[in-house]
Amino acid sequence: MNAKERYLWDLNGHLIVRNALNDEEIKAANDAIDFCSDRITPGQANRLSAGSTFLQSQGRPGLRGTNLLDIEKPHCEIFRRLLAHPAIMSRLKTMCGHGFRLDHGPQFIGGVKGTSGHALHGSGAPHKPNVGYRNRHGEMHCPGVTVSWQLAEVPEGQGGFACVPGSHKSDFDMPDGVRTVDGDMGTSINPEAHPGDVVFFMDGAQTHGTYPWLNDHERRSILYKFASRTAVRTGVSVQFAPPEIYWEEHITEGMTSEERAVMFGPCTGHSGIVPSLEVTADGQLVVEGGDADIAPPTPDGLPQPREATAAG
Repeated sequence: MNAKERYLWDLNGHLIVRNALNDEEIKAANDAIDFCSDRITPGQANRLSAGSTFLQSQGRPGLRGTNLLDIEKPHCEIFRRLLAHPAIMSRLKTMCGHGFRLDHGPQFIGGVKGTSGHALHGSGAPHKPNVGYRNRHGEMHCPGVTVSWQLAEVPEGQGGFACVPGSHKSDFDMPDGVRTVDGDMGTSINPEAHPGDVVFFMDGAQTHGTYPWLNDHERRSILYKFASRTAVRTGVSVQFAPPEIYWEEHITEGMTSEERAVMFGPCTGHSGIVPSLEVTADGQLVVEGGDADIAPPTPDGLPQPREATAAG
């Protein structure tokens, strides 16, 4: 990253690098999406719009259940090359620190005219160590960074990636009007991008989401979710988080729900299955969120919640 990019990244919470892909790379990626077109399915209408009037419309197309790194050759090869593309490597090292890694993705984000938006989410407050941004003496660090490769034209204000610049530094809760964009007071932007551009944004630190897609042509973005070496955002870690897996069952057998709550392996719990332990004002321990017990993963790799039981 040069001095200008560091300034913009620190100031805004996102960075757009123009012409990161050449014509051959853009074509290869679009050809691969075309190859998978019969697997693209529409999403549920307004599932992500949080009741917004501005954002609501039809469901967002996606490649659900398809890993772009594992589709048939040669189509997977372009997405594997984007994992360690020269345009992102040095920048991610500055953003995430030495030893950054892919946490989850790549994810295809599609859109046709009328596709609904995604309510804005993420912010600087409350600070979240696994994705929150900090800058100390010129050394920047953000454990969660999304890299979004653009494969189609994105006119300004016509849909796609949206954000609130500077929100990664805010110390105040996000108002509902900003979340829904129904009353954001002009704080959110929907910047233009062109095929071959790459958008970096602080995923979780910066307030971001998606505007409804208003264009006649399809939206095509490929998102890679990177993390610093010691951060866990989501992905396969949830498969190994349950105490009886992370520590082995003979160690956790007979523990109470409160004891088990501090025995989970590293996982941010996006799916709502990982509990946390809280202490009330009168000194009582309370298990909050998720389930205190999680069954081992099923053959497809997804853990199944089970009823919590107080073992004694």
